[in-house]
Amino acid sequence: MFPNEFLGYAAGIITTLALLPQAIKILSTRQTRDISLVWAIAMNTGIILWLLYGLAQGDLPMIAANSFSLILLMLILALKLRYR
Repeated sequence: MFPNEFLGYAAGIITTLALLPQAIKILSTRQTRDISLVWAIAMNTGIILWLLYGLAQGDLPMIAANSFSLILLMLILALKLRYR
């Protein structure tokens, strides 16, 4: 593994884990009024594009990080729509 891949994995882990507390809080409180629907849609769209870019580049750190981020962001979006 190249040193720049370590950097990619570290960045991916940190940014993905940053979404986890929000998802956990929504699941525990069932409140999403402080979450912007526009933000949730934009973030999902952006992460899908980053994932497609990572797939096109064959960049495993980018693919892994964006796959997990997309799961968390889709959960947040689904909960936002459910608990409106």
